[in-house]
Amino acid sequence: MASPVISVQNVSKSYGSFRAVQDISFEVRPGEIFAMLGPNGAGKSTTMRMILDIIRPDQGQISVLGGQMTDATKDKIGYLPEERGLYRSVKLVEMMTYLGQLKGMKRPDAIQRAHELLRYLELEEHAKKKVSELSKGMQQKIQFAVTVIHRPQLIIVDEPFSGLDPVNTRVLMDLLLSLRKDGTTIVMSTHQMFQVEELCERLLMINRGKVALYGDVDEVRRRYASHAVDVEGMGDWASVPGVESVKATENGRAATLFLKDGTTSNQMLAALSQAPGVTVEKFALAVPRLNDIFIRVVEEGGAAR
Repeated sequence: MASPVISVQNVSKSYGSFRAVQDISFEVRPGEIFAMLGPNGAGKSTTMRMILDIIRPDQGQISVLGGQMTDATKDKIGYLPEERGLYRSVKLVEMMTYLGQLKGMKRPDAIQRAHELLRYLELEEHAKKKVSELSKGMQQKIQFAVTVIHRPQLIIVDEPFSGLDPVNTRVLMDLLLSLRKDGTTIVMSTHQMFQVEELCERLLMINRGKVALYGDVDEVRRRYASHAVDVEGMGDWASVPGVESVKATENGRAATLFLKDGTTSNQMLAALSQAPGVTVEKFALAVPRLNDIFIRVVEEGGAAR
């Protein structure tokens, strides 16, 4: 297996008497989109800033792109902080070109890449406008563009879709997927759980400065699954042997069947196939959404499981 792009081992950070991060460890693999989750104040931003060497940990080890952070390493990283900042009085393409050059690009290459991104984001007609003349949504897209203009190996983005409408959110999501396809590693912090389910392979959830969840997104969801199955079709679900209770939708075609102790999902599928008057069109384990898991973990105090 390839070496991790980010390795965080037993890292802690305090501000005075407040322990912001407590002995956390995790890895980010090459070419994946990795989600960093947690409620406000949980320690996500502190962890990101330690990875980027903006602040130093009190203890523990952090490796990025194969070693300690250097100026050369920083040129291989794109960072979109939650606190946005652009040169508002500068023409758009000139600002993008300048920021590309700061990351080591030659001016002609930076200009070409700026126009390439502007076309992708459907902002080419605004290339000679000042940033201050753009809408907030356009500025948000430009903020993302300057994060990736130098084709970084690693991208770290904090709430990348904040303030965007669904159409522009889709545009940036597609750009992230395109970057991952090209081998870029992406770390994403967001409160939008459906975006994590769609984009990310693995996740880390921090709560109260500690690791609360860590692993594959699908595996984490299965870990919190109820002893139940989701079905679609027709019939008297409650009469099927092994069903403890039924939670049906309004139209009655879909339902969650809570199983009796000792009844497995395979046994339930067999029972449904043999039940008179029952037609099954869809059958799956009742796996909770990440949003429900997030709320549960926070309310329970964030003990890892």
